[in-house]
Amino acid sequence: MSITANDPKRKTWLDIPKDTDFPIQNIPFGVFLTRDDIITIGTRIGDFAIDLGALHQLGYFEGIPLTDDIFLQDTLNDFISDGKKTWRLVRNRIAELFDEKNEALKNNQEHRNVVLFTLDEIEMQMPVQVGDYTDFYSSKEHATNVGSMFRDKENALLPNWLHIPVGYHGRSSSIVTSHIPIHRPKGQTMPEGAKEPVFGPSKQIDFEMEMAFITTDANLLGEPIPVDEAEDYIFGMVMFNDWSARDIQKWEYAPLGPFLAKNFASSISPWIVTMDALEPFRTEGPEPEKELMSYLKYTGKKSFDINLEVFLKPEDGEENLLSQTNYKYLYWNMSQQLAHHTINGCPVNSGDMMASGTISGPTPDTYGSMLELSWRGEKPVQLKDGSLRSFIEDHDTVIMRGFCENESIRIGFGEINTKILPVFEPKKK
Repeated sequence: MSITANDPKRKTWLDIPKDTDFPIQNIPFGVFLTRDDIITIGTRIGDFAIDLGALHQLGYFEGIPLTDDIFLQDTLNDFISDGKKTWRLVRNRIAELFDEKNEALKNNQEHRNVVLFTLDEIEMQMPVQVGDYTDFYSSKEHATNVGSMFRDKENALLPNWLHIPVGYHGRSSSIVTSHIPIHRPKGQTMPEGAKEPVFGPSKQIDFEMEMAFITTDANLLGEPIPVDEAEDYIFGMVMFNDWSARDIQKWEYAPLGPFLAKNFASSISPWIVTMDALEPFRTEGPEPEKELMSYLKYTGKKSFDINLEVFLKPEDGEENLLSQTNYKYLYWNMSQQLAHHTINGCPVNSGDMMASGTISGPTPDTYGSMLELSWRGEKPVQLKDGSLRSFIEDHDTVIMRGFCENESIRIGFGEINTKILPVFEPKKK
């Protein structure tokens, strides 16, 4: 089935900004609360949110096999479970309805009043109920930088790194959407030169510029997913900020890896951009440096040219560009990640989220974390107001933006906008 929604010549009858992240060729999926306090599944074109529940009730998806309540739910999980054929049919139909040549909805003001919302009339929600969350460690540049800091340059990469997509299982309960503030966590740390650990607020809060993909129901217990079929089970992608407390992490990570340093919060962009929308931006990834085992060998282009930017905004200050990196730098792509994740028969379900790990490029301006940008705090980053940052301070806001762009279209993810609050203090009774 062709992806007619991707036609780069298609224009919409909606009045949208020329440089929008959400042209009619994007058609992402999300969940939002309407002005009438109703939660619905929707999409976005320009600065308009579109209520797919209302659109379905009005008969605009006639001919597509959908249950009556598929868009009247508070998560996308059931819709994602319907599979790739349904996603594509729905997305193609939305593109047809909002095409400038289609007057069915355009000229029906009563229906438009029910279906269309401006962004200030909605409140974005978590798009999926995340059953399981895995975080990979797939950027060679990032792994090399961190390994050099905590070990030495000669042993920066551990022996397994070039053979398997390394990952760990994170905590899905603390994944939140953009604009939800995060409290500075407490935990044990081992200060430099100390002989015993201390307990208190983390002094080294860090962001990690990542992307994450969301899966559908993919396999039975014991059934691996072949690497060249992996994308059939991937619904789409979001930007992902895997918040980290580096001082807690340094003390606790051996021998089992990340725990309290990671599970206090992760932030995502609220609109899921489909794999179909990203199709025009396929590109080659890095060449493998070691002979891959057969289950990790793939055909075709499995990486994507996604520009990623990180900004830091102090309280009452300006945005400061910290990093410009790209998803295509990842050594291990998402197809390899999913194939490896399931090679032992681990089942994958609708709404599962799998993050890429920090995405760093080859030069300092492409590093995807403060740990690297300030090189473990040894080279603080200077902001426009003259202040310095080794890590993220209370009341700082970290903003991440991502987009793909070619000579014809721009497909964006919007942004993650998250403020760091001081340590949570219980209210006195």
